[in-house]
Amino acid sequence: MSSQRAPQGKLNSLRVRLILSALLLILLLLPTIGFALNNAFKQQVMTNVREQLSAYLYSVLAVAEMDDGKLYMPEALLENQFNVIGSGLYAVIDSAGDHRTESDRQGNNQIESERQASVEPLWSSNSFLGLNITTPLPHPKVGRSEFGELMLEQQPHLIYSFSVRFSPGEAQRQSAPITIHIIKDLDGVAQQLNAFSQHLWSWLVVLMLVLLAIQFAWLAWTLKPLARFREELGQVQRGEAEQLSGHYPNELQAVAKQLNTLLSTEQRQRSRYRNALSDLAHSLKTPLAVIQSQKDLSPTSLEQVGQINRTIGHQLKRAQSAAGNAWHLGIKVSLVSDKLLRTLVKIHPGVALSYGKAPEENQIFYGDQSDLTEMLGNLLDNACKAARGKVMLSVDTDNGKLIISVEDDGAGVSPEQRQLILERGRRADTYEKGHGIGLAIAGDLVQSYQGELTIDSSAMLGGAKFILSFPQQFAE
Repeated sequence: MSSQRAPQGKLNSLRVRLILSALLLILLLLPTIGFALNNAFKQQVMTNVREQLSAYLYSVLAVAEMDDGKLYMPEALLENQFNVIGSGLYAVIDSAGDHRTESDRQGNNQIESERQASVEPLWSSNSFLGLNITTPLPHPKVGRSEFGELMLEQQPHLIYSFSVRFSPGEAQRQSAPITIHIIKDLDGVAQQLNAFSQHLWSWLVVLMLVLLAIQFAWLAWTLKPLARFREELGQVQRGEAEQLSGHYPNELQAVAKQLNTLLSTEQRQRSRYRNALSDLAHSLKTPLAVIQSQKDLSPTSLEQVGQINRTIGHQLKRAQSAAGNAWHLGIKVSLVSDKLLRTLVKIHPGVALSYGKAPEENQIFYGDQSDLTEMLGNLLDNACKAARGKVMLSVDTDNGKLIISVEDDGAGVSPEQRQLILERGRRADTYEKGHGIGLAIAGDLVQSYQGELTIDSSAMLGGAKFILSFPQQFAE
């Protein structure tokens, strides 16, 4: 039975998983794309700046002349930014220092560092006027360039450096290489990057909101058949419908068809079981009536035949009452427990029956009313026979399970007898002869509902405590 309610209980979790998947896809994918685009744009901007600085460098190199070890530069350069003080674009030329031998460099590293930090450049553009270099400038090998960042006047700048030699021929060994540096203020580049980032993330946020709206609309449309499927399952569970009748997408239609087949099969099996029970009882009733009419039967035989007749009558009544009950229809526990307590008080007037914890309105037993009556009636009846004067019934729920316990103030059941009395035909010494089968029937019914029947000691009354536990899946 619980297998039919399981799909309904999982539809909500499926809905939540789909929504979370959509949210995670958008919230993770779009920011990742944003970071990737922002990084790619930054790299492209830096590449463009490097190429631009390289072009400036070659324009400066083209007008530079070296004569007799002295550098000669024009008063003004073609690029006007080099001529405007503080324009943000600067050109600086200094000695590369590569004319020293390897042994000279190894022996005078510290002296050279101090010299580089203190010596003025060979030449600087007019735009560099008033600025001081406080950190050593890069000096790549002759014929090679280097691109990086430089702190100038405590402000970040980009610098492109290139080392060359001017002296040709044999005099090249005595000539000193020079390094040309093109320095550019990073503010312009930073503003460009910030503007791109702001536009990028603004549009990504808009795109994220649009995609979220589309995703929710798509999920609402996609999950609509699931919602209708869930509603029909609820109708079947509440007894308002016998099968699923809606039209669903192909994938879901196959599930609905299988469920309908299972529902029909279960109903036919239950009907056959009830009919077989009723037919058996009817077929035995007539022969027993003939036997009971015999005058030469002993009182003991008559008593046993009467007991058989009562049992058959009980089964007939049970089969008739169950025939009109849908097996999937849930029944409120209070309807059965209240009726049993009122009935058993009359049968056992010397026993005080009461609720330890009364059932609530939402506590439902999903199964036949007659089966719950059979299980609970057997336990209460046996408890009344074993009790000295008090029996207590409690109904509770725990971790999604329906828990029904019956306690009495009798002698209790020893641990050795607890499993024994659940076997068909066995009984404990505290129960009258012939009633052991009732507990076995109750145990069989409990197992048919994937439940559990356990026996313990009552902490409140001191006698036995019989506990019924059923896994429940409530309709929402």
